Amino acid sequence: MKIKLLATSAIFASLLATVAVDAQQHNRNELPDIGAAGSSILSIDKERVVGNAMMRHLRASQPMLQDPVMTEYINDLGNRLVRNANDVNYQFTFFLIDNDEINAFAFFGGHVGIHTGLITTADTESELASVLAHEISHVTQRHLARRIEAQSKTQPLTTAGMLGGILLALVNPTVGMATISTSMAASQQASINYTRGNEKEADRVGMNLLVKSNFDPMGAPSFFGKMAERFRYKSKPPAMLLTHPLPESRISDARLRAQNYPRIQLPPSLPFELTKARIRARYQKEGKANVAHFKGVIDKLQYALKPAAQYGLALSYFEVKQYDEAREILEMLHEGDKKNLFYVDALTDVYIATDEHEKAIAMLSKLSKFMPHNQVVALNYANALQEHKEYGKAAEVLQDFLLINPGHFLAYDLLTTTYRKAGKKALMHSSKAEVLALLGAYPKAIDELQSGYNFADDSLMQKRIKARIIQFEDEQNKLKRL
Repeated sequence: MKIKLLATSAIFASLLATVAVDAQQHNRNELPDIGAAGSSILSIDKERVVGNAMMRHLRASQPMLQDPVMTEYINDLGNRLVRNANDVNYQFTFFLIDNDEINAFAFFGGHVGIHTGLITTADTESELASVLAHEISHVTQRHLARRIEAQSKTQPLTTAGMLGGILLALVNPTVGMATISTSMAASQQASINYTRGNEKEADRVGMNLLVKSNFDPMGAPSFFGKMAERFRYKSKPPAMLLTHPLPESRISDARLRAQNYPRIQLPPSLPFELTKARIRARYQKEGKANVAHFKGVIDKLQYALKPAAQYGLALSYFEVKQYDEAREILEMLHEGDKKNLFYVDALTDVYIATDEHEKAIAMLSKLSKFMPHNQVVALNYANALQEHKEYGKAAEVLQDFLLINPGHFLAYDLLTTTYRKAGKKALMHSSKAEVLALLGAYPKAIDELQSGYNFADDSLMQKRIKARIIQFEDEQNKLKRL
């Protein structure tokens, strides 16, 4: 499901250019705004629009994980922190990128991205939470907007390059840093100093947020120290150290700051350990090697929590198509924890692979009564129904889910497949248009809607498709008018 479309690059470039023009006009014509830093160039509403455009760009250009179980976990963890943060101006969205690099980044509109390599590097949930708290603090302190404002005052003609470089550097630091250096020219050192100030502020605010959210304050210096030690003598530092410099003074400050708070002794987190096991078994290494790895971990008692190691082994068995072995472990785990969605999701995959659709449907139907709008339950339920050729019921489940969760990429993608299998061409094209729009490819989305219009067999559907075409055209124009 890694679709790449070039159209988003042009849209995003146009968006950056309009923000640059806004910055230049502000500097020429307006008195400085005495208020929240960064607000004079990018309003909160404009940050949301820029953030949403960037998300479309990332979906089309980066290996974003469309994994409902891990998406559910990382958003639950992130929002536990957000609930205790100050100056929250938007609903936060946390997402994962399938990349072994140690990296995390935040940008406009409350979007926070985490590379899978960072999660597998963390030893405790408090270490992972410390990184999320730091990134949340970058957003609440509006560091990107403040950085753009500072640069536009000295080099207004390069604001578009600066903004593009910063955002590119967040995801791909090696390329992005070169872009920033080119656009910054003589003011390069000033920008570096400004970034260090941002990092110090995010460390301070993030530490307070970590403790208020009941995580161990030592998670931050522990993770910092681990990264510094691991990459001390490496010629190529990890991506995160390019965008988040880590001098010894910063590690010392984090350790001293943590010591001002009481230690919070926490037991190992099962969802965290399950997530780490899932990343290894599903997205890293090779299936047979993972089977041997998790068997060894279990035999030598080298696990933080045994169920997580067993879960990793079951997923590894699934990857090498040893379905009976996977089923035995997963049914045992599920029997002891029937609402654990990690187990439910994996067991659904096993039942579908072995044509035991009725078992999956029965399990998910029962859960859907208790959590009807949960993405893991709804998407697995719809998938099981679709595999059982109950296309009408599958579409109904997805439509109900999308009413509560509009713009859910995986739900629209699954709905497109459901309509295609059911032979409903007008609806299939309409649903595929939504997928393309979420990738920022509005011209292609409009083409799909026009194809759907040709297959529509009633005037009401034709009117709906026409209305959606107008909405997509309006979305394009909004970007131009920013």
